[in-house]
Amino acid sequence: MTNRVLKHSYTVPCASPFRDAVETLAERRKVNVGDLARSILLVVPGDTVAAYGDPGEPPTDDRETVVLKSGPAEGRPWRRKPRLQVRMPPGHDIPFIRKALAMALAMDKGEVAVSVAKGSQIEEQRIGREEQSSRLVEINEELERLRTIVSVLAFEPLPDGVRTRGDALHVLGFPPSSEPDTRTLRAKFRMLATIHHPDSHYGSHQRMSQLNQAMEFLRHQGI
Repeated sequence: MTNRVLKHSYTVPCASPFRDAVETLAERRKVNVGDLARSILLVVPGDTVAAYGDPGEPPTDDRETVVLKSGPAEGRPWRRKPRLQVRMPPGHDIPFIRKALAMALAMDKGEVAVSVAKGSQIEEQRIGREEQSSRLVEINEELERLRTIVSVLAFEPLPDGVRTRGDALHVLGFPPSSEPDTRTLRAKFRMLATIHHPDSHYGSHQRMSQLNQAMEFLRHQGI
């Protein structure tokens, strides 16, 4: 069983040239005026249509004469605004329909274009978004690992500063009884200075100061 979409008949006042152009386009494309409007709504976002220029209602001197076919005045001529009868699903306002029809005319003239992505392009875009998402996860995981490393390397500053050899080795991340050579000490100092320098993201003036104190202390001891 198929669902039938109810349609509403809209009376759309418009200037005579606009009406004639829309009807000519519909006839040339072998569709009705409602089909033109619906085709725009299928490929163009509603907010884009709403932002498009409204051709507006006809000016006061633009009127057409019709002969009434029913009612008490049947057979009499009547002057009225030019109009289009458009059958579409209910819920649209008249200016919106005029804008959709104006956009259809502009597209037919090549003044407006709609870019439609091919299936392969849509798939490429989807894959690209998934790769970006995966890369962001990797970056966040790497940042978390770096934070963990920094927290391990970030010594607790000594309240009285560096006063002994054991203090100096502690600040530089060595056991108090260790005997690192000069090359090892300098390499460790450079690495820690990169982390704790006040200009770095994890910098600490107090830690950097004690790193300098530690190296100075060990230098004086001839290490």
